[in-house]
Parts: sequence; structure tokens; C-alpha cells
Amino acid sequence: MTRALYFRPWRVDLTVRDGIVAPVSGAVLARVLAATLTEAGAQPPASIGLILSDDRELAELNAANLGKTGPTDVLSFPLLPPDAFPAHPGGMQRGSGIAIDFALPPGSRPHLGDIVISVERAVEQAEGGRGGQTGDRRWSPADEVCLLAVHGALHICGWDHAEPVEEAAMRRLEQRLLELMR
Repeated sequence: MTRALYFRPWRVDLTVRDGIVAPVSGAVLARVLAATLTEAGAQPPASIGLILSDDRELAELNAANLGKTGPTDVLSFPLLPPDAFPAHPGGMQRGSGIAIDFALPPGSRPHLGDIVISVERAVEQAEGGRGGQTGDRRWSPADEVCLLAVHGALHICGWDHAEPVEEAAMRRLEQRLLELMR
């Protein structure tokens, strides 16, 4: 099932794969993503895709796109280059934030990219005490899916956690965004 959720100026194209039970509402996920895109400096209006899936699909995507074996909790597929977003301490790039100027059909908006979350993995991590940013938090599956959505959206917007400075900045922003949602 796919549906468009609007949290102005953003559109979230939410897809829930067959057999997946989302532990959090689409409205909450749209609000979380809207706050993340705004904070990360994405140029509005735009759309972002969020797919709630399972370990099998994430394992296939992980192998096909990253050459890694096994499932992961979240993967991001950005469609714009990192320098399309403002510079920030959470990314290797130092973007200009210059608007990407390309023609779109009237009434349409640029698509920033897609995030795919394994709800199966999120539930397992949350209930097993391996959730959160550091993998040592026991909290609700809803909180874990929200964190993964924020994390994925930050990657879409050019944020990374490969270096300690980037990781610290990204984790602080994730925490702040999740606190806003409470």
C-alpha cells in the first residue's frame, strides 16, 4: 500500500509492504520526516519516499547496493548530490546549499530520495535492548522506527557518521529531533 502524506511543504510517499504492521502511524512518520528535512536544510517543497519492509528486502538491497551480506535496519537512496544541501558538521561534504535548478512538470516537486526500513529489524532491536543510536537502548518499536526514519532522512540530506566529528553531530541532531516529537 502506498499513500502520499502531506506535512507542508513536504510530501512523504509512504509504502507499507504486504504483511508489514507498522508500529507507528504514517502521520507521525510524516511529521518526523518533515522536521528532519526542515532542520537539515532541504529545499522545499519536495518529496521523500519511505518504505516499511522486512529483513528479506533489506538483505537484498544491502547485497545489491553495498555488497554486504545480511539485513540492516535502514538504507537511504539519495537522488540529489550532497552539495545540494547546506554545509553542516555531520557530513564529509561541505555543500553550498545552492538550489538544484532543473525543469519539472507544472505542479510537481523534486524527489529527494527514498528510505527503506526493516520493521522486523527495528522491532527486534528495540525489544532486545539494541535500539537507539548506540545500540544499547530498550524502547518501543515506534521510537526505533522514528529514529531510523530520521537517520535515513539525514543521509538523504548529505549527513554521514563515518568520522567521529560527523557521528557526534549527527547523533546530537537525531536526539534533538526525536525529543521534538515527544
